[in-house]
Order: sequence, then C-alpha cells, then structure tokens
Amino acid sequence: MAESNTTRDRIVNAARELFYEHGFAGASLADILKKAEANSGSLYHFFKSKEELLIAVLELYKDMMQPVLLEPLWKDVTDPIERVWALLGGYRQFLIMTDYTYGCPIGNLALEVGNHLPSARQKIFENFENWRLAVRRCLEDAGARLPGDVDRDKLATFVLTTMEGGVMQARTAKSIEPFDSSVEMLKDYFARLMKAPDRA
Repeated sequence: MAESNTTRDRIVNAARELFYEHGFAGASLADILKKAEANSGSLYHFFKSKEELLIAVLELYKDMMQPVLLEPLWKDVTDPIERVWALLGGYRQFLIMTDYTYGCPIGNLALEVGNHLPSARQKIFENFENWRLAVRRCLEDAGARLPGDVDRDKLATFVLTTMEGGVMQARTAKSIEPFDSSVEMLKDYFARLMKAPDRA
C-alpha cells in the first residue's frame, strides 16, 4: 500500500509541476508519466482521466496552502495586518524571481479550464475560498483597528482580487509596477480605514 501511495504522489506532483509550467492542455500524460517515473497502468489505477488527475492536483494545492506557503511567510510575522502584506510580498518576490513567467497556479487554471470543466471549476473555487478565508481571519484578528461596520468578508475578497489582478497585470507587462501600484493603493485604503472613526 505504501508503494502505491508513493506512486500516486509522484504522479500528482509531476502533474502539478507540468500543469503549472505548460498549462493543463499543454502537459501531456506521457510527459507526466515520464517525470513521475511511472507507467500508464499506474496512472489509470489511480485516475480514470486527465481531468480526475487535475482534481487531485487542486486538492493538493488546498492541502499545501497553510504549511507550504502561509506558515513560511508568517512564521516571523505576528501582526494580522502585516500578515496580509507578507502574503502579497511573497507573490511579489515570486514574480520577480521567475522574471514574470509564472503567476498564481490557481489563477492560471481558472482562466484555462474554469469554464469547461465543472468539477475542476468547483475545486478552483474552493482553493480561492481557502485563500479568502485565510485573509479574512487576519482581518478579524485585527479587531478594532478596522471600523466595526467594515465587512471583513468583502474586504478579504477585495484583497484577493487585488493580488490576482496585480499578478496578471505584472506578468503581462513584464514589470512589477502594476503589482506594486495595486498593493500601494490597497495599503492606502487600509490606512484610511484604520484612521476612520468606528461607525458601528
């Protein structure tokens, strides 16, 4: 059983890397199997189709969010508002490190398959929801620093929209300027909120 799980993990991780580099359509099953050092029999033992493999990749992204991305970014950041900026800063650094080649893997898949693979669209939504809820927890932890009548749920959506839109524009422009401009305005908005009297 352990060997089978290891084989499955290798296939899912290979698919994750190749979907990220080449897109869902651009990553062939043959290339995934080659990278995973697995055969087609192993693939179809675990997955009935490429779409089912994509669902497993999206589940893996959900599982990875907290330990692989958030915990390293937040381990030395205790202030909840600063955690929001640390998250955005992590994406900024990744854009620069990859010379604007790679963006958010969930955003990439949303654009490519979201309209024609309903099961994948649902898992993409769940990934975005996990991100939004993580940001919302930060906003809730900020307590009275934000006015009581500010909807934390909608503000978390706004933060995620700024992040995803900034990433997409930076990749298109091959420049960090659109991302930085977006985050600068978001920080300005937060500063104005935190200066405002509590209207609740």
